[in-house]
Amino acid sequence: MKIEYRNFYSSHLNRDMPFKIYGHAGKPMLVFPSSGGSFHEYEDFNMIDAIWPYIENGNITVYTASSVDNESWLNHGMNPHDMAVIHNNYDKYIIHELLPFIKYHSDWQGGLMASGCSMGAYHALNFYLRHPDAFDTAVALSGIYDARFFTGGYMDKEVYLNSPVDYLKELNDQWYLNHYQKNNLIIAAGQGRWEEDTLRDTRLLDTIFAEKGLPAWFDYWGYDVDHDWPAWREQMPYFLEKLKENTVI
Repeated sequence: MKIEYRNFYSSHLNRDMPFKIYGHAGKPMLVFPSSGGSFHEYEDFNMIDAIWPYIENGNITVYTASSVDNESWLNHGMNPHDMAVIHNNYDKYIIHELLPFIKYHSDWQGGLMASGCSMGAYHALNFYLRHPDAFDTAVALSGIYDARFFTGGYMDKEVYLNSPVDYLKELNDQWYLNHYQKNNLIIAAGQGRWEEDTLRDTRLLDTIFAEKGLPAWFDYWGYDVDHDWPAWREQMPYFLEKLKENTVI
């Protein structure tokens, strides 16, 4: 398997942002780390090993991003408005700096896939919904999708624009809705330990998607499926196989 380490300076974040690349061909998949995690977390917790056949066979190339969560949503000493502002700078980094590099590096002109576990699932879904022209596929595993979970219940415009359960419910812009209709979304949650908050938000999203007539696959795993890496190592290759069967990858 081809593996590369890259690092470049982000003008939107005013710092170096390292990332890793796994693979040589196929649909680019951008992976966001879990809470406080790093760009090498996906490899450290054997997620790359779990999905290596799809990398080795040229179905996907995996790009594992750094995050600024410890300075934004997880920085509980900060004003919640400022948390969202920092996240929006991260959004600009992903869309205007990292994605152009990925498209150039992979020679890929179509939509990308977003994925992640836990906090990474929140990012994957939020980027998929906010930028459906950039991401046409997402696989979100065990995520929280209400930004008030991070802000202690605080809500303003900046937080609202990053809270999927809120903005999606009120979204009527046909440009977004048309993209969602033709894109591919998978949201999964276990029903075991530490999945209570995930299940609440996943079920709420499930209801919102159904009410708006939007396609998405909500998949609820068993009571023995915990909010932990062993479950995600089982889920991710399962969903990649389904995407492969449907010629998404």
